[in-house]
Amino acid sequence: MTLKESIHQDLRKELKFRIDEIQNILYDLHLSGSREAKSSAGDKHETGVAMAQLEQEKLRYQIYEFQKMKEIVQKINPSKSNSKINLGSLVQTNKGWFYISVGLGSLTFKQQVIFAINPEAPFGKALIGKVKGDSIHFNSVESIVLQVL
Repeated sequence: MTLKESIHQDLRKELKFRIDEIQNILYDLHLSGSREAKSSAGDKHETGVAMAQLEQEKLRYQIYEFQKMKEIVQKINPSKSNSKINLGSLVQTNKGWFYISVGLGSLTFKQQVIFAINPEAPFGKALIGKVKGDSIHFNSVESIVLQVL
């Protein structure tokens, strides 16, 4: 398995983990809300129920966003390699490693930090279309593309 395929697999695992984690929290909230509904009454109860419903909505939205990310990642073929940076590229610059995929933040792979970034994010846009040897000026910092996988 190549480096990019391994990182892609780790990214998929991380997305699944985050979705599962939020679903578990949502389930726990649902259970605690059911217990509370049986034992409470009055205005405090109504406020508590409304707050729990808002929290559940927020969690459902987070699941929705992670599901969208998961769909994008599933469309990426990690065995495909291009010389130009685009969606699915693993890029090494003199400032670090970047996987052009979804904005999930940093992943650690074999003690190396890799940033999963969205191609629509400002730095992602700056990288798109670049090739090995190109320089990128972003936030007054110059980065040089060392390799594109």
